[in-house]
Amino acid sequence: MELNGKDKSDSPSDRVTLKKEIGLLSACAIIIGNIIGSGIFISPKGVLEHAGSVGLSLIVWVCGGGICALGSMCYAELGVTIPKSGGDYSYVTEIFGGLVGFLLLWSAVLIMYPTTLAVIALTFSNYVLQPAFQNCVPPYLATRLLSTICILFLTWVNCSSVRWATRIQDVFTVAKLLALGLIIAVGLVQICRGHYDALRPSQAFEFTRDPSVGQIALAFLQASFAFSGWNFLNYVTEEVVEPRKNLPRAIYISIPLVTLVYTLTNIAYFSSMTPEELLASNAVAVTFGEKLLGVFSWVMPISVALSTFGGINGYLFTSSRLCFSGAREGHLPYLLAMIHLKNCTPIPALLVCCGATIVILCIGETHNLINYVSFINFLSYGVTIAGLLYYRWKRPNLLRPIKVSVLVPISYLVFWAVLLGFSLYSEPVVCGMGIVIMLTGVPVYFVGVHWKNKPRCVYRVVVRATYSLRIDTDKNDMLLSLYQH
Repeated sequence: MELNGKDKSDSPSDRVTLKKEIGLLSACAIIIGNIIGSGIFISPKGVLEHAGSVGLSLIVWVCGGGICALGSMCYAELGVTIPKSGGDYSYVTEIFGGLVGFLLLWSAVLIMYPTTLAVIALTFSNYVLQPAFQNCVPPYLATRLLSTICILFLTWVNCSSVRWATRIQDVFTVAKLLALGLIIAVGLVQICRGHYDALRPSQAFEFTRDPSVGQIALAFLQASFAFSGWNFLNYVTEEVVEPRKNLPRAIYISIPLVTLVYTLTNIAYFSSMTPEELLASNAVAVTFGEKLLGVFSWVMPISVALSTFGGINGYLFTSSRLCFSGAREGHLPYLLAMIHLKNCTPIPALLVCCGATIVILCIGETHNLINYVSFINFLSYGVTIAGLLYYRWKRPNLLRPIKVSVLVPISYLVFWAVLLGFSLYSEPVVCGMGIVIMLTGVPVYFVGVHWKNKPRCVYRVVVRATYSLRIDTDKNDMLLSLYQH
């Protein structure tokens, strides 16, 4: 297949494309599986620390789910109006042009998704190794090695088959819901027995410090890490069966379910742990299990491992499609727009995501980057939803199968502006670094994308590198071919 698209095999029937294999169940599993990863086992401590009281932390969790619901309604409209894979990046590129879209793509590929994947993978390895190192922290090398093995295995699965990847997502989504269901059930039993002192209104709103808007904003940022992933189905829109029906249905089913599960899980935590115990714990679910499950406390680390395993699979699946979409638009090397002829999977994009994550794992501690990731996430959400309003003004007559009330994006943007403003005020270094990371993409865009008249030798090197990965099918039945847009 030629780069200029003139090969006779480039007919619609012969074109190599991503297959539509994601039904409603798998769509819900992708959203739930990406949201419920490591966040619910990491963020409760951060939310409580910044909120200052049990009652306010629970309000933050409920409101966080409500804000995600508003955002997901806007993304449902965008997803069926601009039916492209790539999510935020594709919508912003279509609405605002190449530079803004590239900056979102740059921050996502450079830091957002590799760091999130690394955090989830480390959580997986820590919980798997915890039973073997009950009286100490698992060794640094062991956690990195197990995390790398997990990422490499799931990358191989995603390279081999979309169906395998979605089946893993389905199974492990059910497993993580069962794990959280166990926590909720045990917590409700505790409440029925009268163990809910920390939840009594008189104690729930006892603040350890004077509440401030800035600290509440940071509590929302911590909660947003646990809810991140609610927009990930929009990254694989082209692989969803009947996206105009199944995309909004999956969103409307999944977001309320996750919000309910998160709120009940936190209530369960407080039924057995005091706020001081939760703040002192580095593994909330393990502490919960040790206090209430006795000899069956091993169930908790295994359950968390299952949850995070599914989360890694979901992030790999969706983030690779972002690289694929960026390459197809010319914002990343065309090599990343190549897909396997038989498996129809974006192997180069998957390998880049895998490699970037392993690099982040090797650098060192990644948990300090959670606030950077959350800030960039929220920034990209707001820009995208602002784009929805601008697009309505720019193209008012465009067919919109779903059109939400204008109050929905406006309400989201008001909250978004307040949250980011006070977060920047409270943590100027952390949030400022998030902005700097994004803006480093400006010179890269003008040199790599906007500058069209590069020396011919540069183009020759790129073309040769692209074609060097095309392996003759007669030799080992494999061909990577450039997807024709």
